[in-house]
Amino acid sequence: MSILKVNELRPQSGPNVTIQSGYTLRLGSKNLDASSVMPSPSGHAGKLLISNGSSRNWENHGAVQMDVYTSNGTWYKPSGVKKILVRICASGGAGSGVGEAGGAGGYAEEIIDVTGVSSISVTVGQPGSWGGTYYSGGAANGGTTSFGNYMSASGGNGANRNYQHCGGLPGVGSGGQLNIYGGGGSGHEYWSGYPGGGSFFGGAGATGHPRGGHYAYNHQYRAAKGSGGSPGYHTSRRGARGMAGVVCVWNFR
Repeated sequence: MSILKVNELRPQSGPNVTIQSGYTLRLGSKNLDASSVMPSPSGHAGKLLISNGSSRNWENHGAVQMDVYTSNGTWYKPSGVKKILVRICASGGAGSGVGEAGGAGGYAEEIIDVTGVSSISVTVGQPGSWGGTYYSGGAANGGTTSFGNYMSASGGNGANRNYQHCGGLPGVGSGGQLNIYGGGGSGHEYWSGYPGGGSFFGGAGATGHPRGGHYAYNHQYRAAKGSGGSPGYHTSRRGARGMAGVVCVWNFR
């Protein structure tokens, strides 16, 4: 075997040095050919170099889009997306008077392979139509949230719906890789008691003194998605409605 020692290797003419067919140029124990040279990064800002086992290409990678649903709809797969991270939360139950609060909606989470999927139906739980009530009334339950047939979460119960003068029991997630209960509602408390059950996304609305009027009811929308309705003060103040659920979808290439 011949050894040629040089500091530079230049073509006699033109910009290229050509290795004749049937011969290879080696670097240590590796052959240098098209598969061992990185593709040009020009025009591929922000992309990652991805291998499929036989070739390499510059591709978009990671989370590329987030979809949020606050009402029923359909998720449509964006171009190139292979997997999605889905988080769902059901609606909370409503509150009553004298410290009787609603339970929060359940929560579920899952990473789903959508290689062979183009769309998935989305159902978002809403609070019951009559919302919060006065003392000892049965407050509205929260609605169920689901993401196709993959997973669902049940709504929280309204105050007094499970037992008189008791807070609403929380909903729970099912079908996900993570399934948890929401927070339960507080029970009978002589005055205004404690806020409704907290959800995965945060706490319920504020409670108040009679000087604030129907404080919990008037500020019932200042609360986290899926949280339970807070109670009204004593017998003359109305409880808050539960908060609607939500579905969040992260799309990954």
